[in-house]
Amino acid sequence: MQFIVNIDVEDMGKAITFYENGLGLQLMRQLFGGTVAEMGGGPASIYLIEQPDASIAAPGISLQRDYRRHWTPVHLDFIVEDIDAAVEQAVSVGAVQEGGIKSFDWGMLATMSDPFGNGFCLLVFAEGGYDHAE
Repeated sequence: MQFIVNIDVEDMGKAITFYENGLGLQLMRQLFGGTVAEMGGGPASIYLIEQPDASIAAPGISLQRDYRRHWTPVHLDFIVEDIDAAVEQAVSVGAVQEGGIKSFDWGMLATMSDPFGNGFCLLVFAEGGYDHAE
């Protein structure tokens, strides 16, 4: 099975800049009059989808998009080589670091959010990764 990841954003230019310069993805192409950007560089394509703030999030419900920090049970983890450098790079283009870098038996983790309130994590695996965890 293959999958893609879709991320709603309020400002396409700002989003492309963040995901390129902050997380190291590459713009592959823009679609649908520039309202969708396909980002490559990982195991699955990430599609940034420009949606206005306060627009209806899904048919049949009154929930509106809100680009302040929000919580969802689904988020992305980006595996990096150097967590300190990755945090610094992401913050330099608009990410927010949410607390300090945490160490575990399996590696290190930084909890972050992008400029549109979407949560993500940066992580570095220790040798053995999750298999090393107790």
